[in-house]
Amino acid sequence: MRYKNVKAFARKMRLNPTNAEKKLWQYLRNRQLGNKKFLRQHPVFYEHQKTESFCFIPDFFCYEEKLAIELDGPIHDYRKEKDKKRDRILESMGIRVLRIKNTELNDIERVLKKIKSMYKSPLPGQGGG
Repeated sequence: MRYKNVKAFARKMRLNPTNAEKKLWQYLRNRQLGNKKFLRQHPVFYEHQKTESFCFIPDFFCYEEKLAIELDGPIHDYRKEKDKKRDRILESMGIRVLRIKNTELNDIERVLKKIKSMYKSPLPGQGGG
């Protein structure tokens, strides 16, 4: 898939969020959670020795933390192996993946704590604001 096609597809996904994405986005947008900038449906490209390339579009992505958040609805019960492979590829790129089941959003405070627990600790002397 060409870059401009991926970009258009990601834009289409942003314009049609799921209810779960809408709910979590209320808490992630505008640096509301720990002053971290999250992007919605932002493409992440992977190329391995020019033999294989992929594009992943995580539900939410924070460059600063190298953290991808995936909201898993019922469809993910049937694609566990595909999701595991995707997660391994992202992790090989230094991107940590946090999967959250849609039903977990019923306890949003717990979900927000879970996300914040994935933030890297600041180095000594760097503060932590």
